[in-house]
Amino acid sequence: MAWLVTGGAGYIGSHVVRAFLAEGIEVVVLDDLSSGHADFVPAGVPFVEGTLLDTALLAKTFAEHSISGVVHVAGFKYAGVSVSRPLHTYEQNVTATALLLAAMQDAGVGRIVFSSSAAVYGTPFTDLVTEETAKSPESPYGESKLIGEWLLRDQAVAAGLAHTSLRYFNVVGSGSADLRDTSPHNLFPMVFEALIDGRTPRINGNDYKTADGTCVRDYIHVADLAISHVAAARRLDAGLAIAPVYNLGSGEGVSVGEIMSTVAAVTGIPFSPEIGPRRSGDPDRIVASGEMAARDLDWKMRHTLDDMVRSAWESRQASSV
Repeated sequence: MAWLVTGGAGYIGSHVVRAFLAEGIEVVVLDDLSSGHADFVPAGVPFVEGTLLDTALLAKTFAEHSISGVVHVAGFKYAGVSVSRPLHTYEQNVTATALLLAAMQDAGVGRIVFSSSAAVYGTPFTDLVTEETAKSPESPYGESKLIGEWLLRDQAVAAGLAHTSLRYFNVVGSGSADLRDTSPHNLFPMVFEALIDGRTPRINGNDYKTADGTCVRDYIHVADLAISHVAAARRLDAGLAIAPVYNLGSGEGVSVGEIMSTVAAVTGIPFSPEIGPRRSGDPDRIVASGEMAARDLDWKMRHTLDDMVRSAWESRQASSV
């Protein structure tokens, strides 16, 4: 029996695939390659290229492979862009999830681990975000992830679906030199590309109420996140009690200024970041508690900030693009 990883050719999904394989668990990957890369899928892993919106392809995938559960990572993940493309965002993140759940029900597959997001909280003005913190998404992306959680909840009532949703905070780093974050909207790729192009990275505001004046966010290593997906799948397979949602956060956080200093040290490219105006609505600090995930899902911070930056930089250097 195998686990289907949707979006398994993407940055996060490919790390999840490798984590499953490292534990001897078979996987099948389904990805439309809109933001993923076929060469991120390991040799020998069954790869289905296509969209979750293709119901015939979904039915065929479940019919042809012995799938016991699904890790649903596929989706449109650009929060800022989602504001100008709300219909596309809802189609990719809500409609696609509903169609996936319907295909699972038709195939008799009753376990799913869902890739959710800290974006469901919006801008929480609290020192430590917990799973009970009020949800107030501020973009179609955040709204779509919250609706995804609701779809799982309601399908659990209707059809006995066993499920959990993992709310990621700022996912960075690399677990392998051949896997990297290629998003043009994420901090690490933006900083690296600026340095490679000879430009100076920029910080949005340095007058926050933090130790160095730059905002503090919760950065987690992608390989640590992947391990907790395996733990969640094992818990579902074993029929153990599992919470409907978990935060994957550090409990401490790192400032953007610290990120920049570490990048300069790791890359060997000295720079003083440009300081731009702070963005409206940006809170001083967003940090999440990972206590529940640590209790149930083998969640812990196995990597330092230096590890996160160094692994991400090495994977960027290993790429020819």
